[in-house]
Amino acid sequence: VHEGPARVFDCEEDAIEAVISRKIQPGDAVFIRYEGPKGGPGMREMHMTCSLIVGRGMDEDCALITDGRFSGSTRGPCIGPISPEAAAGGPIAAVEEGDEIIIDIPNRTLTLCVPDEEIKRRLRAVKHIHKPATPALARYAALVTSADPGSVLPRTEGATKETLRKRIQAKVSWC
Repeated sequence: VHEGPARVFDCEEDAIEAVISRKIQPGDAVFIRYEGPKGGPGMREMHMTCSLIVGRGMDEDCALITDGRFSGSTRGPCIGPISPEAAAGGPIAAVEEGDEIIIDIPNRTLTLCVPDEEIKRRLRAVKHIHKPATPALARYAALVTSADPGSVLPRTEGATKETLRKRIQAKVSWC
């Protein structure tokens, strides 16, 4: 079981800087969000942050939680990809700096110690961030599913270019 304060970052680069500058301490639960299929866009891999935490000898003392992904080199309590992701309005978007987090790996639970009504209020108030993307990645982000069904694009055969254009425009309105 891991208990500690949430340290919240909206991109991996900010988390990397916090680890390098020793702002991450043993017991922290590092949240990196907006790195999932929509938010990345493209579901970035959190190798660098994980490696830096390991290099500082905190791989058993810090948790790393993300809507991005991990590779086979991950060590310590790393949880991801959280789905639905922050960019899709998932609960990871409601986590704030300093929130108490309890991770019970044997029982497969991650608890944000905040009342349900407060989580709902935060999710209603969240201002999603937009990351620059190439036209292809912007299209991907607009159409891709969450990680739990596989980060796939919906079937589009039979759809006209106009129908697809409208579908894309409707889904990127949060940008």
